[in-house]
Amino acid sequence: MMVKPTSPFTTLLMCGRSSNFISTQMTKPYKVITSVFTLLICIGFLNSVQAQVSYPHIQLPNDIPKLFAKGLLSDGLSNRDFTISPAGDEIMITVQQPKFALSTILYLVKKDNSWSKPEVAPFSGRYRDLEAAFSPDGQFIYFSSDRPVTANTPKKDFDIWRVKRLPGGKWGEPKNLGSTVNSDKNEFYPSITRSGNLYFTVEAEYSKGKEDIVLCTFANSTYSKPVSLPEAINTPNYEFNAFVDPDEQFILFTSYGREDDLGGGDLYISRKDKGGDWMLAKHLPINSTAIDYCPFVTWDKQYLVFTSSRLNKEFADGNIKSYQKVRELLDGPGNGLDDLYWVKFDSNW
Repeated sequence: MMVKPTSPFTTLLMCGRSSNFISTQMTKPYKVITSVFTLLICIGFLNSVQAQVSYPHIQLPNDIPKLFAKGLLSDGLSNRDFTISPAGDEIMITVQQPKFALSTILYLVKKDNSWSKPEVAPFSGRYRDLEAAFSPDGQFIYFSSDRPVTANTPKKDFDIWRVKRLPGGKWGEPKNLGSTVNSDKNEFYPSITRSGNLYFTVEAEYSKGKEDIVLCTFANSTYSKPVSLPEAINTPNYEFNAFVDPDEQFILFTSYGREDDLGGGDLYISRKDKGGDWMLAKHLPINSTAIDYCPFVTWDKQYLVFTSSRLNKEFADGNIKSYQKVRELLDGPGNGLDDLYWVKFDSNW
């Protein structure tokens, strides 16, 4: 279980109280030294907090979605599935060939408050892997893959796998979650909560629609069989790629085929009522006519990062374009392939 961090404001109060207590016990010359020393500690703590929540982007987003890490992670390739570690020092995304001939998980590491360039994750690069998600304690990564369960036996569908962090911080060997979670159908987009509950997307006979979001409850160190979420979320249409709040108070997902769908598949949110039941999902105001999916809310609940294939508006601006400009539009983000976007997360959605 992850310990809730102390807020910077609380820490300042604690520092101030400590300073006042100590000052009453010391003579005057020591009061000044102690106060200055305490202030420096507080400043150092605040700087460390600020460093922990930094992202590979200079300007934070507002209420309008903008490209995330343009040129680094949103670079004209098909990039999707953002996740960041609870400690804020590792990022993972998926890069794909548009026809799914290749799907690889990339990762970046933050060191000395500077982000590295993307590299292939140590457990990826051989099979089609996608949709990495950190556990709330940061000790596991869950992802979907078509890698064989047994050596040299080709896999025709995608399963949920898990990899554990080893002593020293490196990642171990992936392990399949087994037949209780996985089936001979596809399992995609895992999301893990503090309780250990596992949410993901399935194509199964018991589904309410063409794809459903399901829950495997975790108890006594084992998972229960998947249960389809209620009609407030799942419909006869497509519901997929859900991010579930670590405390299981809200869920973000994509649905395709609803009456208010703008065209390509849109993001929706559902929250739990006072009785713990999921309420009817609401259409988010940030959707486009392209597909908007693969949501992730940062651990401080300040930002929503998602994937979209929305086009650069310059494609249809009516201006004559040089060959150089055409190449720039086709090779850059907003070219119709998947890009990463982020926006300020609105608690009133």
